[in-house]
Amino acid sequence: MDKEHLPKLVGELYRVVGALEAMFPGRHFTPDGHLVGSLGECLAAYHYGLDLLRASSPGVDAVKDGREIEIKATQGTRVALRSGPEHLLVLKLDREGGFAETYNGPGKFVWREFEGKPRPSNGQYQIPVARLIQLMQNVPPDLRVPMVIPNG
Repeated sequence: MDKEHLPKLVGELYRVVGALEAMFPGRHFTPDGHLVGSLGECLAAYHYGLDLLRASSPGVDAVKDGREIEIKATQGTRVALRSGPEHLLVLKLDREGGFAETYNGPGKFVWREFEGKPRPSNGQYQIPVARLIQLMQNVPPDLRVPMVIPNG
């Protein structure tokens, strides 16, 4: 299958979820966990021209031009990080197969937010999407991974 069909397939997945939720009111069929993470990684690889690494590689999901990139995807209001990646790309997935780029820049800019804070018991620091959007406003364009195939 051609990768350019990926956004359409993701949109179809969310349409099926919507149909199931309409068919069974009160039940939720929200894609989450590994599914959302994998969707985000694949969408990022497609739209940003990234080379994905083996699944579940600690702290790095892809590379581009020698830069190691951790990809986080969410449908919610927060993302979790275990360590400070070289580069962090955070996407907020929508139900049409697209996404909003929430953060695209050096991981150290985000990791600084956790300095002096005790590590949570699960080992993952949480950061709000709204804060990532604020932090990205200070990331110069030359420090971002450029999108090569437009989203939407």
